[in-house]
Amino acid sequence: MTVNTRPHQTAIRVRFGELDPYNHVNHAVYVQYFEAARVELLAEAGIFLGRMRSDVGSIVVSEIQTRFLASAEELDNLIVETEVVEMRRVTSLWRQRILRGDQVIATQDVRAAMVDPSGKPIRFPEEMVASLRPYMAAEDDTASG
Repeated sequence: MTVNTRPHQTAIRVRFGELDPYNHVNHAVYVQYFEAARVELLAEAGIFLGRMRSDVGSIVVSEIQTRFLASAEELDNLIVETEVVEMRRVTSLWRQRILRGDQVIATQDVRAAMVDPSGKPIRFPEEMVASLRPYMAAEDDTASG
């Protein structure tokens, strides 16, 4: 299986409207940053959510674990790193982290499932699994952190 040598990267710049009264990025916004990065990875892999929803079904998040390690502030330039840790028949595990320079400011593990239009769990299509292989984490790089 082909695995990535480094995680997919998405650049994000903090905007004023994402700040809380303490001039820090609101905790809920981090979840949006992580989601935007997963969507970017999928698009780069040729997987477009709107088309997928009408052709096959949807990927739905079933679990999120987020750790906040430092605060992002107005106009910070961030990088969201994303990789797929595992693909099972119906579920997948994604590992992500947000960096400001070399500093990790947040991490997130996301469990997601494939469902048909009625919400019933289904297998990930083989072509989707094949498209995501280049974004798989190296076997020895699956520890959370």
